[in-house]
Amino acid sequence: MFEYILMFVLVVMSTSLLVCFVRTVIGPTMPDRIVALDAFGINLIGFIAVLMILQETIAYSEVILVISILSFIGTIALSKFLERGAVFDRD
Repeated sequence: MFEYILMFVLVVMSTSLLVCFVRTVIGPTMPDRIVALDAFGINLIGFIAVLMILQETIAYSEVILVISILSFIGTIALSKFLERGAVFDRD
């Protein structure tokens, strides 16, 4: 029974990933795209975590860590670029 619940969760999360991807591509404004990209990263982390539970392994824990770090840094960099026009300050 637990496997069926996990499969249902994977289907729902796949749908959520698809919606976030579409919002990232078609988003009307740049802030919408940044938020959708961040949500895509969070959903991807959850999707991989559910796969880890389903396969009863911890093999993908490093992948989750790398994706979370890249998602965080990417969101911060894009937000800073949107606000100031440059990622690195040249003083």
